[in-house]
Amino acid sequence: MQNTAIVGAGPYGLSIAAHFRSRGIPFRIFGRPMDSWQAHMPKGMLLKSDGFASNISDPTEEFTLGRFCAGLGIEYSDTGIPVRLDTFTKYGLAFQERMVPELEDKQVTSIERSSQGYLLKLDTGESLTARNVVLAVGITHFDYVPENLRHVPAEFLFHSSRHHDVEQFRGREVVVIGGGSSALDWAALLEEAGASVQLVARQAALKFHGKLSGQRRSLWERIQRPQTGLGPGWRSSFYANAPAAFHRLPDSLRLEIVRKTLGPSGGWFVKDRVMNHVPQLLSHTVEGAEVKERKVHIRLRAQDGAKREIRADHVVAATGYRVDLERLTFVSSEIRSKLTTLGGTPALSSTCESSVPGLYFVGIAAANSFGPVMRFAFGADFAARTVTRALAKSLSRKAELVPAATAVGAAK
Repeated sequence: MQNTAIVGAGPYGLSIAAHFRSRGIPFRIFGRPMDSWQAHMPKGMLLKSDGFASNISDPTEEFTLGRFCAGLGIEYSDTGIPVRLDTFTKYGLAFQERMVPELEDKQVTSIERSSQGYLLKLDTGESLTARNVVLAVGITHFDYVPENLRHVPAEFLFHSSRHHDVEQFRGREVVVIGGGSSALDWAALLEEAGASVQLVARQAALKFHGKLSGQRRSLWERIQRPQTGLGPGWRSSFYANAPAAFHRLPDSLRLEIVRKTLGPSGGWFVKDRVMNHVPQLLSHTVEGAEVKERKVHIRLRAQDGAKREIRADHVVAATGYRVDLERLTFVSSEIRSKLTTLGGTPALSSTCESSVPGLYFVGIAAANSFGPVMRFAFGADFAARTVTRALAKSLSRKAELVPAATAVGAAK
């Protein structure tokens, strides 16, 4: 029986596996490496996170994104130069080959409780048991499409995570719904690919992050607005660097902070590409949509109550992600029903363990427990060190008990 099974092979799963490996914690890890980044984000996208905040975590910080780029001659800077999606994906794959060669490109189809902990079934037909399971499943299980749009066939309307290649929409009329990073990226890339694009958002104005200067800041500037993996400022510093302290805040305060912090916004590098090239309908809410004569008819309501209808060949719902444990259908309904929740997400202990013993959650599903940093790759280091420390301590306790039990047996 394996001590731990890790489900998911993105930045969080790979980071945890690398830390387990360094501490000698027995594990198996399953999933397609960097799947969210390879198959669920548009080609040509640039990461909103700076280079220094995009490292996958290994215990010695030996294999950073900066070192990977230097080795291949890829342009890189800790700040000021956006990280390309294909660069980050290649980095993740190289990290996996070097730091987590044990990865098994298999899908977990079922997780159930067993007398030994958990019984996992794979798409290969194999079954295995594990004392602990770490769910590092990322965002793709939690894509959110508003209820009033879910009836539209996928041929005409899809979530932004469901397509990777924008070139297929060349010459087509496309409406992008949303005002966040995914919407702005899709709008810019579609326009540059030769599509006729229109952006619809509820916001009265689009927001963009400011560009961080690559120049060295003065001591006073660094004191006033320290740079962090979630942006500059003392509040961001707390969220980025103290998720364990964030966990101690009252539940209601944590939920409010996660809801309000780092809302919809685009990277500085996409601002001109959208504002100068993509027509926008701001302060408009989507009330519904129907397909008529091979066109999607989208009904909108303006802030002043005025109604209008627009048409397109396709609609991209860049409407974000919402954790819904019922979407994790490979986890048995018995396990899901026993999970204590906080704002719809699993309520986690200080070690990322859920109310079901031995079941751990990291990434976006852990945001209500540890803060907004869990929505970004930057949070993988904290998650990896926290879970590793907890399981290493558990293994140590078990090892101490074995000699004692053996001695008792011998005395008899």
